[in-house]
Amino acid sequence: MTAPSLVIAVPSKGRLKEKAAALFEAAGYTLRVKGHERGYRGQLDGLPDVAVEYTSAAEIVHQLRAGRVHLGITGEDLVREALSDVDSTVEFVAPLDFGHADVIVAVPECWLDVSRMADLEDVAEQFARNHGRGLRVATKYMNLTRRFFAKKGVTGYRIVESVGATEATPATGTSELIVDITSTGTTLKANHLKVLEDGLILKSEAHLIAAKRAGWHPRAAELRDIIARALAG
Repeated sequence: MTAPSLVIAVPSKGRLKEKAAALFEAAGYTLRVKGHERGYRGQLDGLPDVAVEYTSAAEIVHQLRAGRVHLGITGEDLVREALSDVDSTVEFVAPLDFGHADVIVAVPECWLDVSRMADLEDVAEQFARNHGRGLRVATKYMNLTRRFFAKKGVTGYRIVESVGATEATPATGTSELIVDITSTGTTLKANHLKVLEDGLILKSEAHLIAAKRAGWHPRAAELRDIIARALAG
């Protein structure tokens, strides 16, 4: 069997999968799963030398980093969390206008004197005096959190890795504040949390992303341009 000229990784489930399929469909290149419906290989109608791999949005980042795929569709938040060397590893080819979410810092609404990151450092100092420890920040975004807090000069904290509903952790007593994603703010409000005025870490959405370590022979580069133009509309 002839090897594909280009491999693109697409989310294997959820809204990202549905939105990616709809975007390709609108561009005239229908995504088709090879074999049974829950298969992990696919193809693009109209581009027979493109192979499609279905995998999780998080795994796509690792595939891109290793150069095992040429292109991937995944969220910018996942890329910037997982890769410390983003600019030398991948290229953000095109935003795709779906999967919108903000990575934010949120604190309890009852913290009336805390509205900015600078206030958080003051609270951390007082908290350490009273409790003998730093503020606990619950998050799945440990690297983004560390970089952002360092940029803002906040040091009196420790990260608690969240594996469930991050927004519920202040109420359950397992954290004092959170770093999480939000689309509408409804869940934050339901959990009596507020976003700090300068607490926006990243405005994320799904992107078409190219792996710089992939084998970019002329046909692969040509296909990349075809797909990028098609998805950009």
